[in-house]
Amino acid sequence: MYGEKLVKVEPGGIEPIAPADKHGGPRQLFWTWTSPNLEFATIFLGVLAVSAFGLSFWQAAAALTIGNLLGSIAHGVLSARGPTHGVPQMVLGRAAFGYWGNVLPATLMSVMAGAGWFAVNSVSGAFALNSLTGMPVLLCLVIVVGLQILIAFFGHNLVQAFERYVFPVLAVVFAITAVVIFSKSSPSQESGGNVSGFLLAASAAFGYTAGWNPYAADYTRYLPTKTSRRAVGWSAGSGLFLATTVLMLVGAASVTIDGSTSDNPTTVFTSHLPGWLAALTLLCIALGAVAANVLNVYSAALAFLTLGVKLPMAWRRAFVAAGFGVVGFILAWLGLSDAGHAYESFLLVIAYWVGPWLGVTLVDMHIRRGQRLVLDDKSYKNWAGPIALLTGMTVSIGLFANQSRYVGPVPEAIPWIGDITFLVGFVISAVIYAVWPKPATLSGLGTPGTDATPARQQAQETN
Repeated sequence: MYGEKLVKVEPGGIEPIAPADKHGGPRQLFWTWTSPNLEFATIFLGVLAVSAFGLSFWQAAAALTIGNLLGSIAHGVLSARGPTHGVPQMVLGRAAFGYWGNVLPATLMSVMAGAGWFAVNSVSGAFALNSLTGMPVLLCLVIVVGLQILIAFFGHNLVQAFERYVFPVLAVVFAITAVVIFSKSSPSQESGGNVSGFLLAASAAFGYTAGWNPYAADYTRYLPTKTSRRAVGWSAGSGLFLATTVLMLVGAASVTIDGSTSDNPTTVFTSHLPGWLAALTLLCIALGAVAANVLNVYSAALAFLTLGVKLPMAWRRAFVAAGFGVVGFILAWLGLSDAGHAYESFLLVIAYWVGPWLGVTLVDMHIRRGQRLVLDDKSYKNWAGPIALLTGMTVSIGLFANQSRYVGPVPEAIPWIGDITFLVGFVISAVIYAVWPKPATLSGLGTPGTDATPARQQAQETN
């Protein structure tokens, strides 16, 4: 029995959660999604909105809020599905993409979480620890990554507990930091940007916040089956929106303060703070990076197992999580020298696939609402999902992408359009999936609204 035990390696992998192991309540989702976003990666996106995208503070505030709101609404909707079905988000994706067609989004998810996001957050945590202690950046990176891997190795309950106990520390320190930054900022003195910068900032914010969407059900699947879906959605969505929006605005405001320059972006940010608060903020930036990455490496392992990879060991999820941690460490090490530019590009690339994926997933959820899904049938095919996803990605990226290494014909001809690739991809994929012929139901559907979840051991034999 796993139940509510904290210091015990979570057994199994992606099989449905047995009723005896279900526990917790929707309120825990608020800090589950607030804590990992109280970190410097969130702040830095606000910095980029003003310094890189050329927006005034108020323009940045509007763009960032819109992007965060869209991503948070989708996150709440997806999270609400977890208690009913008791499986990770990528397993739920088999309904829309088919058992083997789901390999495409599951692979993208594994790479995004276990490599990309893990590296981004590890870098910010290492910089913060370096600025606080003066230790070499590489040593700081080793410490941050080691702690992240350890927590994710134990699994769901320890991950949730870490998010809960670190929440009050992060919330209090960043609240004080926000007050100081806003009191010193001069947002009205900044000149305005253009539509292109506005759309780029909104897209980047959406990429950041919606980047959590493929994780949603991973952290609600242990909740009791009859938990209120509305409460689950509100807790998850509001926690995500509040943390991302407040800290991004803090980052945008910090750019309007005259201050020092440094190769370490966390040093630049904390230079505006009193010494004691700067030290506490640096510590919390490191803690926030750990809070984010324990989710990243944990969910990356779940997505990897969804690929159908057969691993014999009992702790297969735990060892896969550790493997992703090692890969993420190497990428973080290689990316220490150009963190800012890499981060901007990474956020936009996330939106390029998450937008079309959301289009397919949300339409499928609407079509199958009220149905009980059986998701371990390897013969089940739904070509509508992969076709819609690939078409949406190909057309939107080919025509609308706006990156330093590739600019699509639309933004090249109409520069003010910025980067709306995620929005175009979402619409194209949603429309194609809605009209494309697809299976009406999945085999083995139970009665809508009933708890047909098999026991953990039985499910392990079929996954």
